[in-house]
Amino acid sequence: MAKTIIGLDKEKSSKLVDDLNVLLANFQLYYQNLRGLHWNIKGKNFFELHMKFEELYTDSQLKIDLIAERVLTLQGEPLHTFEDYIKKGSVPVGKGISNDEKAVTLVVNSLSELLKIERTILETSDNANDEGTNSMMSDFIAEQEKTVWMLNAWLSK
Repeated sequence: MAKTIIGLDKEKSSKLVDDLNVLLANFQLYYQNLRGLHWNIKGKNFFELHMKFEELYTDSQLKIDLIAERVLTLQGEPLHTFEDYIKKGSVPVGKGISNDEKAVTLVVNSLSELLKIERTILETSDNANDEGTNSMMSDFIAEQEKTVWMLNAWLSK
């Protein structure tokens, strides 16, 4: 069985690289959504949401870098074109959203999609004995689940 430079099965690592690139593409779309929401939000919740969307897109930038670096650690190549992001993306794309409830709903739906992808990667990384990817996914999932709970509380759902 061929091994990567960090001692993981090459075939299993290759599958993880593919899955992580799907996550990377979706995080890039999520990030762009957040930028648009940050710029375009209007109404009585402007100040609160403008700051929240900035907090979320700043966090997304960090996660995007972590995902890309994990792909490189697994000896893969991170996706880096919008063409690839659109092909691999499943996060809903928001365009022209300025309403507070529609904006927050888009974020919740996007995070729900990211969580599905991350749970799949968590299972795959566990089967590959890849503690680095596994730990990263666990951290992402715990944080995003809390964010979904808080945003749903804001939406009063």
